[in-house]
Amino acid sequence: MRIPENAIIPDAKLTRYLLVQRPRNDKSQFLAQAGFTAENPEALLAALRQLANSNNATEDRTDQHGTYYEVKGTLQGINGINLTVVAVWLQRKIDQQFQFITLVPSK
Repeated sequence: MRIPENAIIPDAKLTRYLLVQRPRNDKSQFLAQAGFTAENPEALLAALRQLANSNNATEDRTDQHGTYYEVKGTLQGINGINLTVVAVWLQRKIDQQFQFITLVPSK
């Protein structure tokens, strides 16, 4: 199964979380390796869409919010460096819409 193209990727998830340095669970330095910064959130948005369109989603778990899916693959960097990641998506129970939750480096 693939994540639908109309899946929601909240701007705030990119500009206020993933691309912002944090004292704990910081992902901004990891993403910066591939050229993604707070100055170019649209590049990360495009890379996330491409990741979701190119890789199958695997069901992970279900809770009161809906069903979570993982998409494992390569996030293509804008500087030629690619990152192996796991992107987490939620199919919301309330409206069945898919929404991006987070990404983590793949182990």
